[in-house]
Amino acid sequence: MATTSTIHAPKSDAQAVPLSKRTLWTGRIMSALPALFLFVDGVGKLVKPAPVVEATLQLGYPESVILGLGIVLLTCTVLYVIPRTAVLGAILLTGYLGGAIATHVRVGNPLFSHILFPVYIAVLIWGGFYLRDERLRALILLRS
Repeated sequence: MATTSTIHAPKSDAQAVPLSKRTLWTGRIMSALPALFLFVDGVGKLVKPAPVVEATLQLGYPESVILGLGIVLLTCTVLYVIPRTAVLGAILLTGYLGGAIATHVRVGNPLFSHILFPVYIAVLIWGGFYLRDERLRALILLRS
């Protein structure tokens, strides 16, 4: 016996407010900054210049994991920049950045410059996504 279910969008008291051009462009810029940074970081892991290898070794990882990390990072970043898969990309990038936080905590790096840097990137990812996507704004209602 098969059953079907329908998922309904959450209802809210607030009406969907169209995005202003300023809000939309602010969101796009906020989204582009971490995407560009993560893309460059991912490509760096594929190319493996000496500074990338040295930094990875200092974090306690063997050189053999750099290529895999680069592939994962680039895949997540590409998913984030494609509008249809942006939610999945943002979720996967959040997990990736959580691993970066754990790594910096494990090696005892400074709080504001190293441990919280992935948090800053995640805030830009989700903040930009929030500003440019009405569906996310409807899902996460911020009330005054």
